[in-house]
Amino acid sequence: MNPIRRITPLLLLAAALLGDAPAAPRPVEAPVPQASWSWPLEPRPAVVHPFDPPERPWLSGHRGADLAATAGAAVRAPAPGTVVFVGWVVDRPVVTIDHGDGLRSSFEPVDSPLAVGAEVEKEAPLGTLGPAEAGHCAPAACVHWGVRRGDEYVDPLQFVEDRRPSVLLPWAGPP
Repeated sequence: MNPIRRITPLLLLAAALLGDAPAAPRPVEAPVPQASWSWPLEPRPAVVHPFDPPERPWLSGHRGADLAATAGAAVRAPAPGTVVFVGWVVDRPVVTIDHGDGLRSSFEPVDSPLAVGAEVEKEAPLGTLGPAEAGHCAPAACVHWGVRRGDEYVDPLQFVEDRRPSVLLPWAGPP
């Protein structure tokens, strides 16, 4: 017997059963944030490598944005918050800020004099960018900026610029 003919009744049965089932609830998407944070470097840096999340949490991907900088550059808080981590992760210094509402931002390689528990204001200095060899943009220097909402990494650039797609509206000509 043709394998397609064997599978077709099963597919029809599954479709009939699922057709009467209530639709699964749609996941609630977080609102699009307003671009209300500041860039962590001044002047506004070039983005060397944008956010490129993996398809699954355990796969490889780029869970932040790399911003061009020079070693020793001042790194600033993009928004007010509380320092929740200052230390080394593997082979580079990292500083992490809790901004509330489940948002945390991390910067590496950043040497910071701050202590856990320190309150920082928007644009307050967090520390200085380490040498190029300490980051993952070597031989160039860059700040890796990651933002998490809960356990999910999100694009940090959405907090400093409008990342929504452009929408073209109909035009009837000059008024």
